[in-house]
Amino acid sequence: MLENSSRLPRTAWVGFGFVSGLLGLAVLISVLQINQSRKVQPLRVIGPIADFTLTNQDGQITSLANLTNHVWVADIIFTRCAGPCPRMTGQMKSLQNLLPPGSRAKLVTLTTDPGNDSPAVLKKYGQHFDADFNRWTFLTGTKAEIAGLASDSLKLSAVPVKPEDRKDDADLFIHTTIFVVVDKHAQLRGIFETGGEGVDWTNDVAPRLLKTVRQLENEP
Repeated sequence: MLENSSRLPRTAWVGFGFVSGLLGLAVLISVLQINQSRKVQPLRVIGPIADFTLTNQDGQITSLANLTNHVWVADIIFTRCAGPCPRMTGQMKSLQNLLPPGSRAKLVTLTTDPGNDSPAVLKKYGQHFDADFNRWTFLTGTKAEIAGLASDSLKLSAVPVKPEDRKDDADLFIHTTIFVVVDKHAQLRGIFETGGEGVDWTNDVAPRLLKTVRQLENEP
């Protein structure tokens, strides 16, 4: 009787299993390497945020405690600004719209012109940009109080323009055009330039900023 020629020797099956095992191990190693390369790197801590006491658009006292346990994005503007401020506030409005419904992130806008920007003025300004005041807070106070938070903690600066150097009546301050991101533990974790030559808000800055907010919200 002829033997079944289709039956492989035992050694062949052993070899086949060995090769299959090696291939499986190679695939596993590749997957682990890909996952490792995709692992989100922690964001560095730039510095702590000191406590503050300012007044919001409703005339209510606001302090750091009101923002603790929230990731928040902040900027500095003034309502009479005819330069970058309307653009920056429009960008903050776009963040308000882009944040997912489940996000607890807050938006904070400081004024560098407290002599003009009273709570009522800030509220009207926020309403003009359809601000959701449950998420977006506009803050004013004394110059010293604002400087304590803006310059010392958030790295937001503003310098008055001398009267003889002003181009028009609204040319009152030179200030930073950055957005900064603070984590749930009151630590500055991100700085994003919003304007200037070569800055693409829609396709570059906004997506990176939102990614940072999501990453910080997922931190313990």
